[in-house]
Amino acid sequence: MTYVLIPGAGCTPYHWHPLTDELRRRGHSVIAVDLPCDHPTAGFSEYADAVVEAIGDAGDVTLVAHSLGGMTAPLVCERIDVELMVFVAGMVPRPGESAEQWWVNTGYPWSGEETADAFFHDLAPELAQEALRQLRPQSGAPMSTPNPLRAWPDVPTRAVIAREDRLFPPDFLRRMTEERLGMPPDEVSGGHFPMLGHPVELADLLERYPS
Repeated sequence: MTYVLIPGAGCTPYHWHPLTDELRRRGHSVIAVDLPCDHPTAGFSEYADAVVEAIGDAGDVTLVAHSLGGMTAPLVCERIDVELMVFVAGMVPRPGESAEQWWVNTGYPWSGEETADAFFHDLAPELAQEALRQLRPQSGAPMSTPNPLRAWPDVPTRAVIAREDRLFPPDFLRRMTEERLGMPPDEVSGGHFPMLGHPVELADLLERYPS
């Protein structure tokens, strides 16, 4: 099994590192992708390019996409064979939908404010501080550009939400997941970054999914 980890907005492979270490300890191959999130013109097509390039000739691929990374994951499925796609606190797109449209179309109660407390409130202070420091600026390029996804891929799909998520509240994500994927999500402990706060619980869940 090769787990390919797609980060959310402004995130890097660092934000996956506890889960990366846990999955490798269990004998899995892991590719934590570094997206060009701070490139002023890079959009979801370029993000998908980066994922495909990082995968190379690896096989038996499970995509695990966090937050905004969910907008990229289905595009990767159009380009390579994927065994399973997993959204973790993920934005599930519709074909042609921009990130800005997603906020409106899903009925998300967006306040226009993001704080470290919304992201990392459940983490130990030292880990939260480093996770915040490791964030990169997120370009606005993919936000207003229509997602080039043509149709939903024929790939087995699962969704995971975090019970204490302050950015994407659980009730909202449950509804969005059921509306867009036609299934209830699985749930793990923690806030918006369960791979940082609860990597063992998340790894246990990923290993239970059939591929």
